[in-house]
Amino acid sequence: MNEPSGPADGTEKSTGEEQSPEPTTEQTPEQAPARRTGRGSETVDQGLEELLGFIRDARGFDFTGYKRSTLGRRIRKRMSDVGAQGYEDYRDLLETDTVEFRALFNTILINVTSVFRDPDAWDLIQREVLPQLLTDAEPESEIRVWSAGCSSGEEAYSLAIMFAEALGVDESLNRVKIYATDVDEEALRDARAGRYPAKNLEALSGELRDKYFERHDTHYVFRPDLRRRVIFGRHDITRDAPISRLDLLVCRNTLMYFNVEAQTQIVDRFHFALREGGYLFLGKAEMLLSDSDRFEAINIRQRVFRRQPGHNIPPYPSVPLKMRPSVGAEAQALTRTRHLRDLILDASQGASVALDQDGLVVMINNEARAQFGLSVHDVGRPFQDLELSYRPTELRSLIDQSNYERRPLRVNAAERRVGNEVQYFDIVVQPISSSHGVPVATNVMFTDVTVATQLKAEVKRVREDLETAYEELQSTNEELETTNEELQSSIEELETTNEELQSTNEELETTNEELQSGNEELETMNDELRLRSTDLDEARAFLEGVVSSIAAGVVVLSADMRTRSWNRGAVELWGLRADEVLGKNFFSLDFGLPTDKLRELIPECVASGKRSGPVVIPAVNRIGRHIDCSVICSPFDAHSGGVVLLMEDIKAGRGK
Repeated sequence: MNEPSGPADGTEKSTGEEQSPEPTTEQTPEQAPARRTGRGSETVDQGLEELLGFIRDARGFDFTGYKRSTLGRRIRKRMSDVGAQGYEDYRDLLETDTVEFRALFNTILINVTSVFRDPDAWDLIQREVLPQLLTDAEPESEIRVWSAGCSSGEEAYSLAIMFAEALGVDESLNRVKIYATDVDEEALRDARAGRYPAKNLEALSGELRDKYFERHDTHYVFRPDLRRRVIFGRHDITRDAPISRLDLLVCRNTLMYFNVEAQTQIVDRFHFALREGGYLFLGKAEMLLSDSDRFEAINIRQRVFRRQPGHNIPPYPSVPLKMRPSVGAEAQALTRTRHLRDLILDASQGASVALDQDGLVVMINNEARAQFGLSVHDVGRPFQDLELSYRPTELRSLIDQSNYERRPLRVNAAERRVGNEVQYFDIVVQPISSSHGVPVATNVMFTDVTVATQLKAEVKRVREDLETAYEELQSTNEELETTNEELQSSIEELETTNEELQSTNEELETTNEELQSGNEELETMNDELRLRSTDLDEARAFLEGVVSSIAAGVVVLSADMRTRSWNRGAVELWGLRADEVLGKNFFSLDFGLPTDKLRELIPECVASGKRSGPVVIPAVNRIGRHIDCSVICSPFDAHSGGVVLLMEDIKAGRGK
């Protein structure tokens, strides 16, 4: 829960430091309290108390009900951070620097929370408590839930998911109302937004997360329809009036941070807030062992309790009623009864029943007979034998107490049921004494206050409804203000975005014009390339025709001696096709010409840049005939280092 120095949500605060023993400290000049006196197991630090009073008066945060050990340690931590030498120095800083209040509260309010924290406890609520709660509730009646100390809202949204899963979303929207309160305004702003990172929702399955949260970038936002059934508001459980007529109250690991007096007050408020049979869900560090008469333990391990239907009243010392006198004393008793009846008739108002000192009924007036179904035959009977003695309330002990203390006793609005009708009576038990001051009888008077009691109950109910409506209205106003701010911010963002989009549109139009101009240039270049490609194809065809028309063998070699061209004359002379030799090293080819004898001729031609040869080399042509091959080497390209070899059979050339 997120009360000062308490837990953050429906789970708990970070309790690591609270679980360790409190160190023993001595008074130092830096702390310099005005006075330290013993108070129970703690010491009263006057400087700390004065600082807490100042915070309460200046900012409305009343920390005086919280345990001083934890509270003092966290305040001193903040004092150390800002370099304050003592409580007075720190108070001076708070008076001059209002921002420091926020830093102080953030130091005291440490939030540790997640959805469905402590799964075992929530599983018990879903498995055992929730079905019984729904069974006890009237069909179509409103189910009221309070998450006290909700912090950033995960616990409240966990409750909304739990009821939606049990009742269905539609019925939950119609019946369930969840109040979520806290003292931390910053935490409430986060809770109202309902926006959490994925890490905070790890306890949810992927199916439940996608069902109840909408993804926005890297965060998840609680679904809007169920969000409207969760009402957030600021509330201090130590000071503010509790929300009433609750079916379930969740306040986990908050009481542990309060002192005994504050805990008692808070539990009293919780008892008032719950309906009879309503459930109280606390944290693992809290118990209600001393309130077993008001709260029934459903599961002690998971700290689930149920409000008892009533509250026990401590018994008073009783004086036993005496029995009927003996028959021999009837004459004397009759005389005494007549005298007492006269005295009582004079003092009685409304319905009245009188008893003598021995507990016998000595008078029942007409209104009492009509109201309670008595008759004259009941006169003389022991009062304890009448139903009236214990209904509408236990009168025997009150009569004993009244006689014992010799003073009138009053019971207000005692309830009496007659069939389906309910009546309320104010009852006065009045001891009657003789003229000598000796108690002689008791008169019990009944005043019918049914109408007044019902009107009071109706006024109380209306007041509670008005308080609830006021709380809802206040929460709605806060939500509307928040929505207004968000809408204003969204409008400004949209205007900025519109300007950016307009600027981007202008840039896109400029880019489009540039692209159109570039496209036209590319089309012009494409036409030129197409013309050049046609020229190159014609030149290539021309050159291939020239080379093919040469009867002698023509071979073109690159600088690395790979074959680049192999004409038809070379095919006819050596029997190798062009596709068999192109791209291969000339000296690695296997045909009738011993190429090793050209290893000196070719480098000489490349080095001189002039034609070399002819060189006559004995060779074997494609048909296996020995020939004398004349080889002439000409430079092909001075820059690339290629050569052209012209090879011709000398004899064949002469024959031609």
